[in-house]
Amino acid sequence: LIYLLDYATTLQIDQKYKESNDYFFKAEKLADQLDYYSVSRVTGSFLFNEEMKQYKGDTFEKVFINAFIAMNYLELGNLDEALVEARKINDKYKLLRSEEKKKFELNSFGKYLSAMIWEASKNYDDAFIAYKEAYNLDPSISTIKEDLLRTSKKSKRIEDYKQYKKDFLLSDENKDWYNKDKATLIIIYQQGWGPRKEFGPRDVKMPYLVPVHSNTEKIKVKVIADKTVVAESYSKQIYNVESAAIQTLKDDQASLIARRVGAFVAKEVAANEISRRDKTLGALAWVVMHASERADLRQWSTLPETIPLVRYYLDPGEYKIEIDGLTDFGSLTSDGVSNLNVSLEKGKTKFIVWRSLK
Repeated sequence: LIYLLDYATTLQIDQKYKESNDYFFKAEKLADQLDYYSVSRVTGSFLFNEEMKQYKGDTFEKVFINAFIAMNYLELGNLDEALVEARKINDKYKLLRSEEKKKFELNSFGKYLSAMIWEASKNYDDAFIAYKEAYNLDPSISTIKEDLLRTSKKSKRIEDYKQYKKDFLLSDENKDWYNKDKATLIIIYQQGWGPRKEFGPRDVKMPYLVPVHSNTEKIKVKVIADKTVVAESYSKQIYNVESAAIQTLKDDQASLIARRVGAFVAKEVAANEISRRDKTLGALAWVVMHASERADLRQWSTLPETIPLVRYYLDPGEYKIEIDGLTDFGSLTSDGVSNLNVSLEKGKTKFIVWRSLK
């Protein structure tokens, strides 16, 4: 599973979106086999280490699979297939809620992305519902108040619109939100690299996550028409992958400790049973089983650190996009792209997915 996820993500970074989805679909099929575990591998994980057990991925990672598939389809300009993934994301949320998963496990980005897809397809009521669910999962999403205000009005949920306008104190609305002659441009920015699992400094049996520093922390996007900058904006954070990964591991600590205690007991019982027949072999088995004990460092290692967003409402036409990578202090980095040509159509949404690596 890890190989499939990392390879599919690498293909996406390399802009091979169709090939990327081929591998993401394989990963999705494997990850959906939630309840299957080889008895021999589970036993092996107790007697040796956690890596003997099949890796099924964390909950928030499983939602990400469909989100990444959807982003590939958006880059390919295939909104209908992206809608299929939005529906799959919704089905997964229903299942996860029935399993009483915690908010941080549910991956608010999946809901937010599905909301953008619904809105792009002019299903404003579904978009509003999805934005609202994303807000309930994470009220700190930087643009969510504007999203709720905009889609509540577009979906003709007037009471919700009035309530949000009052609660959010948003007196000024962008008139272009409701201008049917405008086109929408959305840049989904995957920033940096998620945290890396390492052996615990005090106990190699327990993993911990180490943040990966990225020079590029945000982007500035310029939209150019006829050599004139017509729009310029900075990215706004939508989702923090690093925080979700760290919180997931922390939440799993109690379960992990319980499994390792059970593993210790299983090793002792197994070694004692062997010692009854052969003391030397039993002693050797004890050493081998305990020496092999170590933390499971497997993870989807190519996920980004955060996912920010840039959104524009523009006149239809031909544009050039310039993306500049910036440090936390606003200095230019070596990440970026220039002369990216885009064609915007009246009433339609154009998505660009871009990743910084440094």
